[in-house]
Amino acid sequence: MIALLKKIIAPLFVLSAIAFTGTAQTSYLSLVQSSAKTNGLFSKVEDSLRKQFEAKKLQWPPQELYIRSFKYDRLLEVWVKSEPKDVFKLFKSYKICMQSGTIGPKRMEGDFQMPEGFYYINEFKPNSNFHLSLGLNYPNASDKILSDSYRPGNSIYIHGKCLSVGCIAIDNLPIEEVYLMTSYAREAGQEFIPVHVYPVKYNVKKSFDYLAQITKENQPLQQFAISLKNVFDYFEDKKQLPLVLVNKKGDYIVN
Repeated sequence: MIALLKKIIAPLFVLSAIAFTGTAQTSYLSLVQSSAKTNGLFSKVEDSLRKQFEAKKLQWPPQELYIRSFKYDRLLEVWVKSEPKDVFKLFKSYKICMQSGTIGPKRMEGDFQMPEGFYYINEFKPNSNFHLSLGLNYPNASDKILSDSYRPGNSIYIHGKCLSVGCIAIDNLPIEEVYLMTSYAREAGQEFIPVHVYPVKYNVKKSFDYLAQITKENQPLQQFAISLKNVFDYFEDKKQLPLVLVNKKGDYIVN
């Protein structure tokens, strides 16, 4: 299947921003729990999460997770599903309590920008200085083309402690819940947990109007925001994730 996909999409670059389900790492949860910090986390948080899932008629633990974040709206959403054929259902929205930068993608180290685009979780960091941290694969294929070639920046996380210089910062209890859910999804075999970062929530009029206002004199930024909206619209319509590609110019393409 992978070989066939590579043949179909060449010469485009595959953007690893969608969820693939593979063989579970059976010892993954044991590895996570072995940390001194997370040893008591699971028992403390899992009971609450189980009850929240039950109240929303969702199956615990989640088999697949999808996370999306909105800068202007300061929201981080967690969507879940139990089977690959199922549609995603919204579990919970968390408040982003601190962020830096403005609307627009991250393009170089030290610009204080939170990235915008399509990423996946590539690191679980239990012993983080920010309580718990989940790393994003910034720079992705698009960023590597469009960002500063020498200093694009790195070390972008979803984390706790409500502090941020270019990261997605939420409070400690929310990051505990998100960390636990992503750990279970990873254990279930979801090797690529997608995280989509948008400038605004496009279906909220106030947010969309703000985006239109600040991009009306900036055509490149406007076009970039539209390319992200295509993925947002696809998900809103189908509650499934599209295949997102990156062409040689660094543009996102929905397939």
